[in-house]
Amino acid sequence: MEESLHENLMLLQIVIENAPLPIGVYVGEELKIALANEAMIKAWGKGPNVIGKYYTEILPELENQKIFSQAKSVVSTGIPFHAKNSPVDIIIGGALKTHYFNYSFTPIKDSKGIAYAVMNTGADVTDLNIARQHVQETEEKLRLAVASAELGIYEVDLTTNKITTSGNFHGIWGTTRDVTREDIINKIHPEDLHIRDEAHKESQLSGNISYELRIIPKNNSLRWVRISGKIISDAFGKPLTLLGIVQDITEQKKFSEELKLLVTERTSELMKSNEDLLQFANIVSHDLKEPVRKIEIFNNLLKNELGGSIKGKNASYFDKVQHSTKRMTSIIEDVLSYSKLNKDGHLVKEIDLNTIIEDIKTDLELIVQEKKAILITDKLPRIEGATILIHQLFYNLMHNALKFSRPDNPPRVIISCSTTMIKGTEYVRISIRDNGIGFNPVFAEKIFNAFERLHSKDAFEGTGLGLSLCKKIVIRHQGIIEAIGNQDDGAEFIVTLPLKQTGNKI
Repeated sequence: MEESLHENLMLLQIVIENAPLPIGVYVGEELKIALANEAMIKAWGKGPNVIGKYYTEILPELENQKIFSQAKSVVSTGIPFHAKNSPVDIIIGGALKTHYFNYSFTPIKDSKGIAYAVMNTGADVTDLNIARQHVQETEEKLRLAVASAELGIYEVDLTTNKITTSGNFHGIWGTTRDVTREDIINKIHPEDLHIRDEAHKESQLSGNISYELRIIPKNNSLRWVRISGKIISDAFGKPLTLLGIVQDITEQKKFSEELKLLVTERTSELMKSNEDLLQFANIVSHDLKEPVRKIEIFNNLLKNELGGSIKGKNASYFDKVQHSTKRMTSIIEDVLSYSKLNKDGHLVKEIDLNTIIEDIKTDLELIVQEKKAILITDKLPRIEGATILIHQLFYNLMHNALKFSRPDNPPRVIISCSTTMIKGTEYVRISIRDNGIGFNPVFAEKIFNAFERLHSKDAFEGTGLGLSLCKKIVIRHQGIIEAIGNQDDGAEFIVTLPLKQTGNKI
């Protein structure tokens, strides 16, 4: 019997060594390891010296697990055992880890039919099992997401037109279990049927479906739905299946309409408010300028009438009235200019900046002569814009450069330029630099705020609207304006404007 056993084991060894799957042979109820191929030794992870040792000696962690008793049972009963995706805890690298195996215990019998050994075959399917678990988890998450979003899922067999549904499909459409494409079409609002037809027609080219329409699911209650889908075709391009999602967006549509109505109302109110402000500005311009002008006239008449009898403080009082009326006129004109800027669009024309600067020099001729100012100007390019606004922009900047000068130093204003590219568009950078009183750099942004004044109105006249107006004009021309300065060390204003405008109005 021992010779027969030895021959059988030798034959088995040849088979086992050449087998790609893990195979081992254990003899007797103690499961002494007689044979084990490389695949099995690798699966155990205990090293190569396993032959002649007992199963539980190599894998003591299996002694209290089902797999050990299953192997012993096969030896004692001669009945084979098979397991699929069965978890087995094995210590590998000092750590106990759960692996999943498809394995079998097959009895090896002698000539009398008595089992004296067991052959163990197996395959490690841990990665496959983990992947399956991930798929199941993903499917469960998808089901939860569909349920949470109350989505309806459907699949249409384009050969038979049979529809398979899940999720909230029937709840949205108000249909029953056995639904047909005709049932769905009959639920669509008659005025929106063309939307579906056009979407399905486009899907023949793109393979995708996406549209929104109204449906009447039940009790004539109108609902909005969004439908998205994809057509799956075979290798020859023949459409086989339509996979889609339907979502009830009635509340979204309702909110969108309410928001649109609210925006319309707010826009109307804003336009009315702007009209009221413009009307107020016109009142200020026309109704207030006239009494101010009369104050100035009668003040001059009274001063001339009294003539030499005006002495001491009385003379200064007349001068203060005269100064205040001029200041009030300036304020009225600046407020009107500021308010009118957004009223109407201005036609875009080609502008010669050299001509603009020369015209401004003529306008400022008196203050230039009075302060003995020096103006140095580069040759400037031609740009597109609104002539009246560009004139106002550079007039304000040049006038400021002359106004905010130091009493002991004649104003020196240098206008230079360069070109630059910003996001593929050509711009001109124009610098207006002076040697005046400057400003604290911390106010470089604040200086452009409406009615913002950095200097005493007693020392320098003005309304605080000039630079704010400049910023609005530059923004209207899709440009940038920056201020650079230091206290008592001059100021520089850099205007960056595109050479070309995108529209025909500003």
